[in-house]
Amino acid sequence: MTSAGAPAHPHSHSGFTRARRDFRTWRRTRPFWAGLLVLLAAAPIIYFPYFNLSLGGLSVAMSTMAGAGSLAIGLTLIVLGGLLWFQPIIRFFAGCVSIFLGVLSLPISNFGGFLIGTLLAATGGLLALAWGPVDGQPAGIADGTEEPSVGVNSEERAGE
Repeated sequence: MTSAGAPAHPHSHSGFTRARRDFRTWRRTRPFWAGLLVLLAAAPIIYFPYFNLSLGGLSVAMSTMAGAGSLAIGLTLIVLGGLLWFQPIIRFFAGCVSIFLGVLSLPISNFGGFLIGTLLAATGGLLALAWGPVDGQPAGIADGTEEPSVGVNSEERAGE
């Protein structure tokens, strides 16, 4: 038996590997982690104002008058998280609004989902602001030569 004709990685072209590679490529072209954190921030902001806890015969209700405000903030964060994934061009707007809504949820939604939602929204918003698309490799870098700047032409360089 010989392995001369066998591929080095027999499962390298499987569907799972291809899907994982395609997902990695898609993830790297947008602020993925920012969108995920903004989406996760919506959960405690929406959940805690409607939270009911039963301890034996005692029922503790966390319902507040700001339930509608918490729902609006949480749904807006869900939309912003989705927009960060599928429309990365608006990352600056979505990042600013996510930070604003995270801070706004402090007085409206039980201290912003007990600070969990506020911290997730602020971190996701800051990641969205910091993210930038990766451009292709600039011209002249691959072969180690640099092109002259726009303001310098060959006549000026010859006179030096």
